[in-house]
Amino acid sequence: MEYMSQEGYDKLVAELRYLETVEYPRVKEALIEARDKGDLSENFEYHAARREQARLLGRIRFKQRVLEFARVIDTKRLGSDSVGLLTTVELTNLGNNAHMSYTIVSPHEANLQEKKISIKSPIAQALLGKKMGDVVEVRVPAGIQKFRIDNIQL
Repeated sequence: MEYMSQEGYDKLVAELRYLETVEYPRVKEALIEARDKGDLSENFEYHAARREQARLLGRIRFKQRVLEFARVIDTKRLGSDSVGLLTTVELTNLGNNAHMSYTIVSPHEANLQEKKISIKSPIAQALLGKKMGDVVEVRVPAGIQKFRIDNIQL
């Protein structure tokens, strides 16, 4: 079971719909065109279209499976007194005094450019259940870093 926000669920549904209604028909048409060009054993376009079709079907099946087991979280039932899924956490890196803010989301919604980190990431794992003012140590590829939780909000 995978918990996610309504926004993440809707985005995943839209991606799946796009793959099924736009991308798949495009790949299927390319496959038909390549097949019409003759000998399939030496037809590079046909083999490339088959590979693309297989890749696309894999992506479609993966997204269908994620949606099948997805559960949308009702944010009204969540508290903001401790760090959890769908909370936004403002942190200070005590090593260099840098301030940052991240929203903790499901792995399928993670996007660092949008400041959304996966609940399965080392930083999120260290923050889960902690409260405002707590200092946490996180083992990251660069070593161990200390963060102070400055604010938690939904």
